[in-house]
Amino acid sequence: MSKQIIQTKAAPAPIGPYNQAILAGNTLYVSGQIALDAQSGELINENITEETHQVMKNLEAILSEAGLGFSDVVKCSIFVKDMGNFATINEAYGMYFKENPPARETVEVARLPKDVNVEISCIATK
Repeated sequence: MSKQIIQTKAAPAPIGPYNQAILAGNTLYVSGQIALDAQSGELINENITEETHQVMKNLEAILSEAGLGFSDVVKCSIFVKDMGNFATINEAYGMYFKENPPARETVEVARLPKDVNVEISCIATK
């Protein structure tokens, strides 16, 4: 099976030893994204809604680089610092999956990179 590294300048560069995404066969594995602005490198986290939208924009940029979109996503993993933000995150996240949303889990964690409030990864298929 072929393995292709997917990289785009429209999403933040990795902050560790990983890639933005790997395309293995027809399956794209997208690394967890946080609310970093790709151009400025600044966190977009004035509120949880804005933060979630930035995370989704970063995912969208990576999916697009691989020739995919949110309709191709089959699984998401959402990591949150405070499950009290679940409803707000869910509302923003849901705007990107209008029909047939993917499978997913949402997990509260003690801490996330750069002390963000939400991180989302996904798996998509061609």
